[in-house]
Amino acid sequence: MMKDSKPDDVTLIRRIAQAQADAISELYDRYKRLVFSIAFAVVGDRAVAEEVTLDVFVQVWRKAGSYLPERGKVSTWLIAITRNHAIDVLRWQNSHPEADGVVWDEISLPDGQGTHELENGMEFSAERERVRNAVSHLPEDQRQAVAMAYFKGYTQSQIAHVLKQPLGTIKTRIRLAMQKLRKLLDEDQQM
Repeated sequence: MMKDSKPDDVTLIRRIAQAQADAISELYDRYKRLVFSIAFAVVGDRAVAEEVTLDVFVQVWRKAGSYLPERGKVSTWLIAITRNHAIDVLRWQNSHPEADGVVWDEISLPDGQGTHELENGMEFSAERERVRNAVSHLPEDQRQAVAMAYFKGYTQSQIAHVLKQPLGTIKTRIRLAMQKLRKLLDEDQQM
C-alpha cells in the first residue's frame, strides 16, 4: 500500500516548486522544529524566532525551484536559509553580539516545551543531544569559531577580529569544523 509512504525531501521540494500547497505543509511539519531551533539559537528571542521560521518557509515556497539536490540535503539547505535570514534579522534590528566567548552549555535552545506531543519534545531533545555530542568532538578552536558564527551571528571577519586571528585561519577552522560535524552526524544517524 503505497499511499502510506511519505515522499522524500527532494520530491517535496519539487512539488513545492510546482506550487503544491500540501507539499509545503508536509515539509513544514517535518522541519519546523529544526528551523525554529536554529533561528532561536541565533536571535535569542522566541517571538522573533517564530517570525524567522515562518519567513524561511515563505522563502522555500518562493525559491523551491532554485534548490539543487547535488549541492546538499534539503535539511542543509533549510539550515543555511534559516541561519542567513536570522542573522539578517539581527543586523536589521541593529543587534550586535555582546559576548566574545561562547560556552556550548550556555547556548539556549528550545527544550520542546509548548509542543503538543511529548514525542516531539523527546525527539527534539535527542537531536539537540546528538548535535552537542558531535560539537564536543571538535577541537576547541573550531568549536569556538563555529559557535560564534552560528549561534552569535558573527561574520567571519568579526570572528577574526575578536580572536585576533587571520581571516583565512577562521575560514579554515569553520570549514573543517562543518566537514567534521557533517561526518559525525551522518555516522551517528546511520547507527
